[in-house]
Amino acid sequence: MITYFAFLRGINVGGHNKIPMQNLRRLLEDLGFKEVQSYIQTGNVIFKSLETSLQVLTLKIEQSILEHFGFEIPVLLKTERQLKEILERCPFNNEEKQSSYFALLYSKINETQKASVLGYDFPNEKFNLTNDCVYLYSSIGYGKSKANNNFFEKKLKVVATTRNFKTLNKLLALTS
Repeated sequence: MITYFAFLRGINVGGHNKIPMQNLRRLLEDLGFKEVQSYIQTGNVIFKSLETSLQVLTLKIEQSILEHFGFEIPVLLKTERQLKEILERCPFNNEEKQSSYFALLYSKINETQKASVLGYDFPNEKFNLTNDCVYLYSSIGYGKSKANNNFFEKKLKVVATTRNFKTLNKLLALTS
């Protein structure tokens, strides 16, 4: 069985698209996934499946959420290896890494998309792009950051969902 991490975009934030985690876990169990567990209320789920296609799994989850809860939620899946690689590639020093954020991209970006944001320079903020993740660090805190999830979605023209370093590490720890 393969361990997957599902990141749901835009649920339980500001009272929008409410999905109780207990109901989400039950929905995924009903789909046949094993060892389903969630972490905090913002759409982080771990499960195991024999299915090897991320695309098949993603569509299955998105369609089930639409049918059961009545709204469309983008779902991003990562394997354990992929999530570890994202954390290992973090370009910031150890102190910055502890306070960094990761905008996980729902589709790979090309060089033209990358170039669309490289000219931006915000005081007290740093970001680094790869094909599937934007690494963010802000000394003033993510809540005050201009280089945030909305900025990157708009400029890169791709759906993204952001998690902090501690959340991604906790998710990996839950699998060991």
